Amino acid sequence: MPDLTHFDRSGAARMVDVSGKPVTDRVAVAEGYVKMQAETLDIIMKEKVGKGDVLGVARLAGIMGAKRTADLVPLCHPLPIAAISLELAPDDTLPGLRLTATVRTTGRTGVEMEALTSVSIAALTVYDMLKAADRSMEIGGIRLALKEGGKSGRYEARR
Repeated sequence: MPDLTHFDRSGAARMVDVSGKPVTDRVAVAEGYVKMQAETLDIIMKEKVGKGDVLGVARLAGIMGAKRTADLVPLCHPLPIAAISLELAPDDTLPGLRLTATVRTTGRTGVEMEALTSVSIAALTVYDMLKAADRSMEIGGIRLALKEGGKSGRYEARR
């Protein structure tokens, strides 16, 4: 079993000391989906939502979520985020939306949590904006797809 770095020897939670780590370029990609009725996806694509542009609002919410990760996840380090991109792509086979967040920084720790938070907040925003039309929506598949940089190097999830 790997060492769980967020716990000290006595088992108490702690913020990991990254001060001795080298500064490196880091990137993380997270993905997820919002599954919905085909009619609900049609509402999004034809921009028939009274609350506004679902994809645009969700994209902004996901970006804001990534920037606030350290405020939401207690042991995360606040990071200087260099770039965040969030794609929300319609997928008729779900039916629904596939979400992909890419976050970059140059620092001593990775941006995996920021990418995961971005996808999560964007998915919740989609649900919030469309819940009046479809309360059966399902948020799922949220996972780290890729991370690069740092001591552990590259990780890529299996497809």
